[in-house]
Amino acid sequence: MSPRANWSYPTAIRFGAGRIAELAEACAAAGIARPLLVTDRGLAGLPITARALDLMEAAGLGRAIFAEVDPNPTEVNMAAGVAAYRAGGHDGVIAFGGGSGLDLGKMVAFMAGQSRPVWDFEDVGDWWTRADAAAIAPIVAVPTTAGTGSEVGRASVLTNSQSHEKKIIFHPKVLPSVVIADPELTVGMPKAITAGTGMDAFAHCLEAYCSPHYHPMSQGIALEGMRLVKENLPRAYAEGGDLRARAEMMSAAMMGAVAFQKGLGAIHALSHPIGAVFNTHHGTTNAVVMQPVLRFNRAAVEERLARAAAYLGIAGGFDGFYAFVGELNAALGIPATLTALGVRNPDLDALVASALADPSVGGNPVEMTAENTRALFEACL
Repeated sequence: MSPRANWSYPTAIRFGAGRIAELAEACAAAGIARPLLVTDRGLAGLPITARALDLMEAAGLGRAIFAEVDPNPTEVNMAAGVAAYRAGGHDGVIAFGGGSGLDLGKMVAFMAGQSRPVWDFEDVGDWWTRADAAAIAPIVAVPTTAGTGSEVGRASVLTNSQSHEKKIIFHPKVLPSVVIADPELTVGMPKAITAGTGMDAFAHCLEAYCSPHYHPMSQGIALEGMRLVKENLPRAYAEGGDLRARAEMMSAAMMGAVAFQKGLGAIHALSHPIGAVFNTHHGTTNAVVMQPVLRFNRAAVEERLARAAAYLGIAGGFDGFYAFVGELNAALGIPATLTALGVRNPDLDALVASALADPSVGGNPVEMTAENTRALFEACL
């Protein structure tokens, strides 16, 4: 049996197979009567999206959709979404899809009532207080992948189309009011997306677990999230219709996003600029750089990861954990290097500068400098 539950952590979550049927109820709970469903181009024509639109229409909510969303969404996508939201007289957003659809949907709801540029709300200090909180529209989030956990996050990642930098936009009210986590929606994911999104969830848990910041609740969540990925990602990858494995991966994705309140690190600091410049899949990029980052951080995390390995049933302490990551990547068809991923002739100076400016840097167990970050990029290539 696939698990089914209602949770209120960190927001209201309706978890279980078939619960997309409760979409209209979720909108009512969030106070939304005229939603705009925001998703990406790839999902727009799929049956799961048609089902969501049918449910909206049957409940008298209309069937408005905006799908001009890139795999790494930009402020250009956001501006078009905000224009569609305003033109349609909408009063809330259904953010539907993987990380791109969820992040962009949240930003449309956030920016529809703001007068300042989106970059004024970057996750720097207290910049979020610049926003008019009363003007932020309610959000219902419906993930269709098991990776980013954006459905339980208070931020979105946007790529600046001019500078090719990924920026984190934060506000507490960007947290969706209701989440529908229905593993049936993830059954049709291609194997490569199952692998990449699953490794994104694992990276979130791993980096949160290794972060030096103090947050014991996140520490425990991260450890159990890694266990769920270890035991269920290979099953979801091998047998896409395994609803139990799909459900456990959806849980792991949400756990990773909750856990990384404790911090991220070099994996994300490297993958953000790589994705912004070369348009690579975020979770897959995380997986590619994971082993080099583990080597980079070994002195600071060896003992901690030995404890994690024991909990996960991996023999050999840090070395066993490191080998497990490599074996998992290989089994999932993850490219061995950034070069194999398609990163050719990179401007290392620019990548290093972007990595060191990324907020994830502050959570890495080893201090990142221009010199060692450049060497780390070279090791990933």
